[in-house]
Amino acid sequence: MKDTLRLNNKETLAYQYYFQKANKETLLLIHGNMSSGVHFSPIIERLRDDYNVLVPDLRGFGDSTYHRSIEKLGDFANDLMDLLDQLSIKRTHVIGWSTGGGVALKMAAKFPSHIGRIVLLESCSYRGYPIYQKDANMQPTNKLYTTKENMAKDPLQVVPAFNAMKSNDHETMASIWQAAIYNVKTPEESDFDMYLTETLKQRNLVDVDWALMTFNMSKTPNGVAPGDGSIDDVTHKTLSIYGLNDRVITREMYEETLNALKNARGHIYDDGSHSPITDRPCELSSQILAFLKE
Repeated sequence: MKDTLRLNNKETLAYQYYFQKANKETLLLIHGNMSSGVHFSPIIERLRDDYNVLVPDLRGFGDSTYHRSIEKLGDFANDLMDLLDQLSIKRTHVIGWSTGGGVALKMAAKFPSHIGRIVLLESCSYRGYPIYQKDANMQPTNKLYTTKENMAKDPLQVVPAFNAMKSNDHETMASIWQAAIYNVKTPEESDFDMYLTETLKQRNLVDVDWALMTFNMSKTPNGVAPGDGSIDDVTHKTLSIYGLNDRVITREMYEETLNALKNARGHIYDDGSHSPITDRPCELSSQILAFLKE
């Protein structure tokens, strides 16, 4: 069951808050693109006995509103800080999955005293997520899109998902998830349907894709946007988890982020996909709890 809260920017965020005790630490779970807080369901039940677990739907996802378009991942970070303030949460550990990893890093850089430890799950790179132009055979070239308008027409990575969301096409979206994300282990049919229903609520796909392309916390340009160097402000203890069968995030992206962080260690699942949440919820939850309690 989701609650809602109106932010100072007039957006309303939907969220799940599993509050146990006032003296327990908080754990904020930030979902990725094409998902919502509901996608964390397999690990929520395994984490909430130890922490007060807060699971929002980001602006434009799930049951949250989308009145004002986001321009950068930092907009999500600002929304979440407003949510934390209004819930009187002074400090929280953070788990960021995929795009949510970029949001988690931005929160840590911008609001360092409010963030405890960080867990990155198949996170986008701190230098963003590139979408390359396609050739006549639908294969990526070495040329990045340089405008949002052209990127929005990408025939492989953008248009199919956008059209599926627009027409509430469960079948097409299921094939996308099966090919790119649930390529190691498919959830039970009822759970898969629940996740797809949440995915199809998204209203900001193109905006988020472009925000990912222009996300750059490094000190050098990423081919689309200059870097702001803010990765140096992330000194929090961090655990970064990656699966070798991830078809969304490359190993290079995982390693460059891990190497850029000052206080991080990594862990690789040899048979892991982009969704360790559904691949191995018990093992993942135990690993997260052990790291947070070190």
